[in-house]
Amino acid sequence: MDYDLKITGGTIVDGTGAPAYRGDVGIRGGRIVALGACPGTAARVIDAAGAIVTPGFVDLHTHYDGQVSWDADLRPSVNHGVTTAVLGNCGVGFAPVRPGDHDCLIRLMEGVEDIPGVALAEGLKWNWESFPDYLAAIDFPHAIDFAAMVPHDPLRVYVMGERAVRGEAARPDDIAEMRRLLREAMAAGALGFATGRSDTHRTSDGLCTPAAEATIAELTGIAEALRGLDHGVLQAVSDFDLEKGPDEFEREFDIVEAYAATVPERPTSISLMERPLEPRQWRRIIERAEQARDKGLTIRLQTAPRAVGVMVGFQCTFHPFMGHPSYKAIAPLPLADRVALLRDPATKARILAETPERLAADGSSVPPMVDKFLAAVDFVSTMLFRLGDVPDYEQPFEKSLYAEAQGRGVPPLSAIYDAMLDDGGRAMLYFPFANYVEFSLDNVLTMMRHPLALAGLSDGGAHVGTVCDASFSTFLLSYWARDRVKGERLTLERVVHMLTGANAAHGGFHDRGTLAVGKRADLNVIDFDRLSLKSPHMVRDLPAGGQRLLQDAVGYRATVVAGIPVVEHDVLTGAKPGRLVRLGR
Repeated sequence: MDYDLKITGGTIVDGTGAPAYRGDVGIRGGRIVALGACPGTAARVIDAAGAIVTPGFVDLHTHYDGQVSWDADLRPSVNHGVTTAVLGNCGVGFAPVRPGDHDCLIRLMEGVEDIPGVALAEGLKWNWESFPDYLAAIDFPHAIDFAAMVPHDPLRVYVMGERAVRGEAARPDDIAEMRRLLREAMAAGALGFATGRSDTHRTSDGLCTPAAEATIAELTGIAEALRGLDHGVLQAVSDFDLEKGPDEFEREFDIVEAYAATVPERPTSISLMERPLEPRQWRRIIERAEQARDKGLTIRLQTAPRAVGVMVGFQCTFHPFMGHPSYKAIAPLPLADRVALLRDPATKARILAETPERLAADGSSVPPMVDKFLAAVDFVSTMLFRLGDVPDYEQPFEKSLYAEAQGRGVPPLSAIYDAMLDDGGRAMLYFPFANYVEFSLDNVLTMMRHPLALAGLSDGGAHVGTVCDASFSTFLLSYWARDRVKGERLTLERVVHMLTGANAAHGGFHDRGTLAVGKRADLNVIDFDRLSLKSPHMVRDLPAGGQRLLQDAVGYRATVVAGIPVVEHDVLTGAKPGRLVRLGR
């Protein structure tokens, strides 16, 4: 046979941004060996007639750090065309770690990324201590490829112990040791280094994350480990001291810029979103990133393709009644028992009459922003929507729960209560708390069009009780290149480039991201006309019965990793050709 696999008759969108064209793809030995005209025989043929053929998607922002150690499928990312996922974002993860700090890192991940602690405690085997040990432990066959950054928080705890948890400043010897360990990890194939500086991130004990207030000296001292390497990225997440007031923005960005300037030849990425408490901040971030570019620095902006929102419901981590005393009294009950009580008009009247208790008290992982939102229920109801069986992520105010309440002549909280009781109490409402201040995704379009933008922030594997934004890739492709009627769209070629070639180039994945002879055969065959999302649904398939949201997609005729189909007609095949990607080797 001339090929192990041949994909015939598709429209090739090669990930470079170049115009699409009709052709075939010939694959042998896990590599693309022919494009366009591919004469010859193949052991297997996939008919791509009427479909587009794209490179596999590269997701730069996931949190599968724990899940990757027990789950070889890496759902839901594999269901949305992702063939390479990056772990270790936001500075949280599970290596390096001393045996006595296992619970500390579980509480950190549980609080920051809303991954059930019981699931992590059950699923993690802890057959590692150093970061190279961790890479060895997770380097077994998976459905897709993955790479890992070294997260700042566990590195700091490993070196500083309790001093890190108390937020003490790192001493010069601490910084030197963290730098040494990072360099060791980079030599073992780590992708780079990630730090988290968000005021809203808390451990499950309510404590600030260990590296949240790291000094410039610490950040730059650690990042120097990348000096002289031909691979490596830096990543940071920050809300730019939003809780401390808008005047703190410049000081915080100066810290991030100094971090990025440590090794100017290596790229840095930060998060970009429109925050409701400071709706113009995103424009200031772009301005500072442009100024940094003019100084010769590369600070890329990870941008979500839709609102950054959460699902709220009686099954979910958050909902508007979670602080009401009468609800808190029944919260431990199984869902069916809770729903039976909540349907009682007397229970409803009692809950609606109560003032919610503060949730973000000492010892709580709930960020203060939640209390602010719950206290402003009328405002929140203007941003709450029924997502629908065919999810609509760009709805006008007129479809909000507030507008529905006005139409029914009831208080907004009453309408929210009733809506959450639908479907046996399993109904979930959509709360787009960021990127949606103006009830439009026009500002998101402006972000995505910026030359410094990267497709990111999917948080695959995280916030499992509130979001399923691992579906970002499917949404970006279907909505922005085809479905949007409320404003301008993006070209198909531009969207595919964002999901593939642009992200691969930023991460240093030079063997993938575009369809070209010699490149790795990671690709998608997508029935573009049918590509769509289903509504998120809750499942209990994490270790110890932990729950998470999943969102299915329709239209993936095939997803191929290293020349082997891992998804066919939206269903996993069971193949496991994916492995850990070790950079610099």
